[in-house]
Amino acid sequence: MGLKHNIMSLLQEKLAVYDAPQKAKAAGVYPYFRPISSEQNTEVMMNGRKVLMFGSNSYMGLTNHPKVIEAAVEATKKYGTGMAGSPFLNGTLDIHKKLEERLADYVGKEDAMLYSTGFGVNLGVISTLTGREDYIILDEQDHASIIDGRRLSFSNYLKYKHNDMASLEAQLKKADPNKVKLIVTDGVFSMEGDVANLPEIVRLAKQYNASVMVDEAHGIGVFGEGGRGTCNHFGVTNDVELIMGTFSKSFASLGGFIATNKDITNFLRHHSRAYIFTASITPAATAAVNAALDIMLEEPERQAHLWEITNYALDKFREMGCEIGHTSTPIIPLFIRDDYKTFHVTRDLLDEGVFVNPVVTPAVAPHDTLIRYSLMATHTKEQVERSIEAIRKVFKKYEIIP
Repeated sequence: MGLKHNIMSLLQEKLAVYDAPQKAKAAGVYPYFRPISSEQNTEVMMNGRKVLMFGSNSYMGLTNHPKVIEAAVEATKKYGTGMAGSPFLNGTLDIHKKLEERLADYVGKEDAMLYSTGFGVNLGVISTLTGREDYIILDEQDHASIIDGRRLSFSNYLKYKHNDMASLEAQLKKADPNKVKLIVTDGVFSMEGDVANLPEIVRLAKQYNASVMVDEAHGIGVFGEGGRGTCNHFGVTNDVELIMGTFSKSFASLGGFIATNKDITNFLRHHSRAYIFTASITPAATAAVNAALDIMLEEPERQAHLWEITNYALDKFREMGCEIGHTSTPIIPLFIRDDYKTFHVTRDLLDEGVFVNPVVTPAVAPHDTLIRYSLMATHTKEQVERSIEAIRKVFKKYEIIP
């Protein structure tokens, strides 16, 4: 028998010192990878009991809608389970093309392209569009996928303070006026729920001859006519050159898209590595998006109810004395400003039957830690009230509120 190898590689030795998860587990407060044994709904099954779900991005509440499920099943029966290739080669279906046309029309653009994930859209688009002498200009709180897309680019990088238009203008002034300048921002910021100042971003972009790309991941379904997003809400669709969306939130599926003009999609289809070298989204995912879009357009009352319970929850949290920042959306940050307390609050709320997501370092600075409470159109007012009472009880225990 050979000798057992106990010598650690340099790589393992380097990574073995990372023990934060083990410490959190030992303390009984580890809040990640919590298994759910049911559909993604307003209530989910965890460890054999029902828990109120206030940690989902399914803003329209369509992940378990019978029409969406039926569309996914029928597409699987017709086309199979996977594409076995990229859209560039054998991975383009007629339903992919139809969905692209429909999404372009929905958000008000000339053309659209489907990517396999929303993260992949931002990686594939932002890394491809601009050259070495050009500029990518980001809000400091843009989503990780936007940041990683920028990292893959060879372009110059400028960053402005969060939603600070004077800071954005200062960065635009630094850029060569004769080079391409691409401003990329979230429409709704995913952790703190505040909304980008798109009218002013567009005004500055025109003044400094820049292009604008808006990530509508958390805006579609929530803002705008028929849930078309923040660009539609602010009336700046024609002034925003690229509109990105994801399918894993309001569209109740998986994948993403970029909508823009045909000159840009023509270039991306032949240069975007995250598009050319990734298998296409599955038939089931494609059909689910199409069905979800039908429902969003046919049932505007979903969006209306989402805003009704959002405004109710915002008022209740303010009355309670919670610190909720600048949110005006179904994403409500409840600031705790202490890593230790945030983990314990998350655990205690789950014990009370309420699932929320903790946001701690390094995702945010230690003094900005929070729990992220998010609403779905299918939540009832009674469920919201139950969750708020549980939060009141736990926050008082940890002296977060009076």
